[in-house]
Amino acid sequence: MSLNTAHTSGGVLIFNGEMILLYCDGVDLTFEGQDAREFKGTRRGRIYLTTHRMVFTTTDTRSSLMSFSFPFHTMSNLDLAQPIFGANYIKGKVKAEPNGNWTGQCVFKLKFMKGGAIEFGQAMMAAAQSASRFMGGMQPPPYAPPAGPIYPAAPPAYTPPANAQYGFVVPTNVFPDAPPANTVFMTDMPPPYPGVNSPPQYPGAAYPPQNMPPGQPYGGQYPPPGQYPPPGQYPPAAGQQHQQNPPPGGMSSADAKAAEAGYAPSAPSFGYGASSPGPFPPAADPQSQGPPPPYYENAKKNN
Repeated sequence: MSLNTAHTSGGVLIFNGEMILLYCDGVDLTFEGQDAREFKGTRRGRIYLTTHRMVFTTTDTRSSLMSFSFPFHTMSNLDLAQPIFGANYIKGKVKAEPNGNWTGQCVFKLKFMKGGAIEFGQAMMAAAQSASRFMGGMQPPPYAPPAGPIYPAAPPAYTPPANAQYGFVVPTNVFPDAPPANTVFMTDMPPPYPGVNSPPQYPGAAYPPQNMPPGQPYGGQYPPPGQYPPPGQYPPAAGQQHQQNPPPGGMSSADAKAAEAGYAPSAPSFGYGASSPGPFPPAADPQSQGPPPPYYENAKKNN
């Protein structure tokens, strides 16, 4: 997690190829712990769930905390709390990124004053689970500020493409709003850590799935600044390309469905680095186990 690295004058700052999946205004973010003493307390602002992380920004220009970036790999012990009194909230631990303007780890609570905490939390956990497939045991590089220009993001970055397939359901029915116009900005830097649909783009990382050159977002390519096509001529939605290209990560359609079914939103925490289970041993020959016990023996066991 990094402090005051995900905002610019007038809005949120994202990487080239990063897209916003969910947006919610009017949330309260609280930090606790000794390592959070410089930004400890509660702030109200906007929360963004993107293809690569969660980002919080505040509209209070007097605050020393203007933005917080939560890459998926920095979060752990996630829990969805439903208190009897008060709004539901997401709770977890987050650790600092190298060069992220703070050090250590702390506890955070994200409270949704207008509802939707459970749906947002489930989508965030599913996105983290999906992104973890591309970690490969590698640690992203330390945070580095954008070296190039910052410019307004193209409209496709504001909301997920129609029929996009991420391996989980994005609850846009609960969060139908997109960020206000002219409040999303982009840098030419690619995401330094993996997202729900692509590996990280730093040296030594694996390349994106087949038919997708490095540095391009899944489902479309953002043109250079000043060369955006007119409305209605943006690249096809991710869901449309997905019908022709193989699923992310080289998975078959059956494997992608199986991965989706294996996600448990109710899990109280999320851990990285867990490997897939190996092949199960072959089932024993039923004949080698002998015939089943007579009916009266089963009756004795049940009595």
